[in-house]
Amino acid sequence: MVGTTFLGNFDLASLAIWGFWIFFAGLVYYLQTENMREGYPLIDDDGTPSSGPGIFPTPADKTFALRDGRGELTVPSGQNPERTDLPLAQSSVSAGSPMVPTGDPMVDGVGPASWAARSDHPELDAHGHVKIKPMTSLADFKVSAGRDPRCLPVMGGDGEVIGRIVDMWIDVPEQMVRYLTVDLNPEGSGQHRLIPMNMVRIKPDHVMVQALHAHSWTGIPQAKSAEQITLLEEEKVMAWFGGGAMYANPEQ
Repeated sequence: MVGTTFLGNFDLASLAIWGFWIFFAGLVYYLQTENMREGYPLIDDDGTPSSGPGIFPTPADKTFALRDGRGELTVPSGQNPERTDLPLAQSSVSAGSPMVPTGDPMVDGVGPASWAARSDHPELDAHGHVKIKPMTSLADFKVSAGRDPRCLPVMGGDGEVIGRIVDMWIDVPEQMVRYLTVDLNPEGSGQHRLIPMNMVRIKPDHVMVQALHAHSWTGIPQAKSAEQITLLEEEKVMAWFGGGAMYANPEQ
């Protein structure tokens, strides 16, 4: 009989909706705190801890075992340290004002030439093998479509020829060209640098790289190994060309 049986007067619909809202609030809290494992705790432009970290606290440390025997990573406290003491000056006293380079922005890695402190290990495929390798070390690869850029001269944005393409770097599992290797001396001096493929236009008789001028090529960051490139090295190479799009031309 209603009113005398168990839960007879209890509003189950109200219990369900309140249970959902409590669960949803807990889910939002969990997802937001997990999202704060990288880049936290926040700091102000001058490097001091932020006075307004928000309503969610920084999560407690969690340790992850990295694949391929690369040790452990504890976040948020054990993540890669942020780049500090950069040669930048705030353009005005107002908080959040743009930062202006005080030195050579391409060498200092700021502005469009900025880079993140990624892992100094090469990217691996699902089987633990290095993904990006020079084509000269890959006997099973050949150019099957399009123009082969090897032996073509390289021209910068100022129209100067700075060298010749001598190799290509292949993303093996993706079967894509990621970088071209340029020798900065047409006679073959061994001064090799990598050019990101997405910064290249392959013409019938030359390779065009609009981002850099003649004086910028020798400063391209180099990989420590001739057989592989690390994530950090890739970041710096890409940053150099990204910065060159703005800074290489003195008139800009």
